[in-house]
Amino acid sequence: MKSPFRLRPVSLLWKILFSTSIAITALFAAMGWILQNQFARIAELSLDEEAQTSFHAYESLWNARADQLASESRVMSKTPQIRAAFGTRDKATIKDVALETWDAFAHPGALLMVADPGGTVLVKAGADDLYSADFVRSAVNKFPKQARGFVSGGGRLYQIVVTPVYVAAGRGDALLNVLVAGTAVDADLALKLKEATGGSEFLFFTHGRLVASTLHPAAERELEAQGIASAGQQTRVAGAKYYQFASPLADVDGHPVGELRILRSFDAADKRISEMRARLVVLWIGAMIAGLALTYLLARRLLQPVAALDRAAAEIAKGNYEVKVPVETGYEIGRLGQTFNAMCASIRHGRDELIRHERIATIGRLSTSIIHDLRNPLAAIYGGAEILVDSDLSAVQVRRLAQNIYRSSRKVQDLLQELADVTEGRAHAREICRLREIVCAAYEPLAAAAQAQHVSVRIEVPEQVELPLDRSPMERVFQNLIGNAIEAMPEGGDVRVSASRQDSQVLVSVEDTGPGVPATIASQLFQPFVTAGKKNGMGLGLALSRKTVLSHGGDLWTEETLSGARFVMKLPV
Repeated sequence: MKSPFRLRPVSLLWKILFSTSIAITALFAAMGWILQNQFARIAELSLDEEAQTSFHAYESLWNARADQLASESRVMSKTPQIRAAFGTRDKATIKDVALETWDAFAHPGALLMVADPGGTVLVKAGADDLYSADFVRSAVNKFPKQARGFVSGGGRLYQIVVTPVYVAAGRGDALLNVLVAGTAVDADLALKLKEATGGSEFLFFTHGRLVASTLHPAAERELEAQGIASAGQQTRVAGAKYYQFASPLADVDGHPVGELRILRSFDAADKRISEMRARLVVLWIGAMIAGLALTYLLARRLLQPVAALDRAAAEIAKGNYEVKVPVETGYEIGRLGQTFNAMCASIRHGRDELIRHERIATIGRLSTSIIHDLRNPLAAIYGGAEILVDSDLSAVQVRRLAQNIYRSSRKVQDLLQELADVTEGRAHAREICRLREIVCAAYEPLAAAAQAQHVSVRIEVPEQVELPLDRSPMERVFQNLIGNAIEAMPEGGDVRVSASRQDSQVLVSVEDTGPGVPATIASQLFQPFVTAGKKNGMGLGLALSRKTVLSHGGDLWTEETLSGARFVMKLPV
């Protein structure tokens, strides 16, 4: 069962436009993908560079603060009052002098610790979370140089500088105590770093715990809830994507006690990527419109010769071989047009030659038919004239013979006129004829021969049967069939001509009670020059009769019967 929904064939122009749109879309998709990846890579490199810059800025600021602490501690350690106080070994004296001197030298917010070389804390100011100074024992190994690093205590992180305080002794300088100057790593310090580095986020960790950051409190809580992710190039915090740079924070021995992470937001890069995508979409739309318009114009111009060829081919299909296509270019389409025009000219020439040869063949066939059909009227004219000359006839007999001669001469004239019409290319227009009239007209010149041979001819064709026929050739067909039947029964017999209508055709039967068709020629009966049992026959009658019936869109054949012969003719209504 065929589907009622059948797609219409797509024209070549639309196929070209569709292919162009797919090609442009694929090109822009590939270009967009490449540009997006390249842009993301550039953005990542840019963020990495910005993070590195932020880290260098952090190092510069951090080193500056450490240098300041180191300078303050160094100056303080060389003051006579500090050395004198430390020399007393009195804890109260050391505290009073140290705090008084520190207030004069230190910057606001700095912390101070005084410890002995074993790490016992003697004085502490601004470092309430530091309960021990074990790091001093490690710093002693670096004395007399100052030691720098980070230290954690009480969940906080501090940057410190450890400075030794010496006093002159008999065999050299003796280490009295140790000054520990430092500053707390807190949100204020992180914010200063952010302001100094152009917006990078700073996060300080110690023992896996966030101690200071520039993030919002909500982001800090979410970060603590989800756990600290491992250091990587990209991370997500509070739904935002960041590029991440990590650096360890070491104590005075170089062992990590914390970690600094610098986050650079991807928001600006994502925004630029989104803007780039939007521009690509706009460019794609513009390129699509421009590409389709240009393709449409070029394709229409290129396909105009093809359309002309298509129209010309349609005209040729209708039988018009005079059509020509214009040839505008010398390229492939132009050469195709030239070839097409040459083909049309060749077809016209071949058609004219075919018509000429067909006309010659038709004239030859008609000449053969006329030669065959002239025998009967000429024989009638010759016989009638001979009787008139040699016999003494009554007026009635003379009149009848004269009528026969007249009809036979008219028949000869009609045959010659038909030959002239075919020679000059004039076609006979078919007319609606009553089939009974044609059969009767064909039998009339054969009536005397039938009567002489005691042959009974019955014409059982209804009066109302009418067909579009060429009268003269069809009369000769029936004359051949009836004449052959009469000639095949010299001792007498019956001939019956009947007709009946079946749907859109008429079946005509001509049957006799003669000896029938010999088996030796049954398969070749309608071929030229095939004859049997006839003294004067040329073997052309049945062949010409069948050609005439075929030219009317019908057919003529023979059927087997118990006795005699039976010819059946089919003619369209």
